[in-house]
Amino acid sequence: MTISTTALVRAGLAVATMLMLFGCATQPKPLYYWGDYQPQLYAYFQGDGKSPEQQREALEKTAAQASARGAALPPGFHAHLGLLYLRMGQPGPARTAFMAEEARFPESKPYMDFLIGNLNRTQAGAP
Repeated sequence: MTISTTALVRAGLAVATMLMLFGCATQPKPLYYWGDYQPQLYAYFQGDGKSPEQQREALEKTAAQASARGAALPPGFHAHLGLLYLRMGQPGPARTAFMAEEARFPESKPYMDFLIGNLNRTQAGAP
């Protein structure tokens, strides 16, 4: 039993066509829009010298980009934004951000409740 050259060429073309089709498959849409969030978070923990206001502005820009794309923000985004609001002395927006984090990621509820509880205790003790 011999395989003809034509059969080999057809088989090779079929394999090449299949590889091209699989290679051209569209990538799945990412679950979250990260934008510049990861570099911003890294810079925050490295103490890059940016003020909380500058960091908040950068995060809000990322949030606006995600909204324009109809994409969801990643876990921790709103919590980090809330912590920046606290550093800026704005407990109202901080609470809102913590509640947004909890609403989007119910698994964050214990930590968000802890942060909101601390915020409530701090405000109750403030003159």
